Amino acid sequence: MKLNNEVRIAISGKSGCGNTTVSTLLSEKLGIKLINYTFRQLAAEKGLTLAQVIENAKTDDQYDVYVDTHQVELAKAESCVLGSRLAIWMLKEADLKVYLFASDDTRANRILKREGGDLQQIKDFTSMRDSEDSKRYMKLYQIDNNKYDFCDLIIDTANYNPEQIVDQIIAELLKRGFISL
Repeated sequence: MKLNNEVRIAISGKSGCGNTTVSTLLSEKLGIKLINYTFRQLAAEKGLTLAQVIENAKTDDQYDVYVDTHQVELAKAESCVLGSRLAIWMLKEADLKVYLFASDDTRANRILKREGGDLQQIKDFTSMRDSEDSKRYMKLYQIDNNKYDFCDLIIDTANYNPEQIVDQIIAELLKRGFISL
């Protein structure tokens, strides 16, 4: 595959929808940079747990603002796949916007497989996280992260494996002339 010009692909979805997996596979297949800077990476850098960062972000907007602006700055610099909760809203220059979704149960089961733990606790935590994320995004940016109908592709990840999702995205990039075989 060959890029016909610079391309920026924004991929968003809630926790457990496959954002990181799909973004990683797509960037590898296209040979372009992956940008996936999230609360998880920020927590690791600061020596905090993800839950601590989420809790801190409830009262300190700097967590969100830093993550969101940092990743957009990185994405503007070169061809890339930007995978984040807000990529499709924040990277206005994206050439292709993709939203991945899955049911709450599907997401919780994926998180359980990835991280282990108790399924009900994961469901409760994920529900709390979704709610807190939505409140912050609305407060900070007036973004309703449940409205994504403007995206170029909306994919229910419960129906496909990550490779099939990447194939759908590549087909769209081919159709739009961003890449060629």
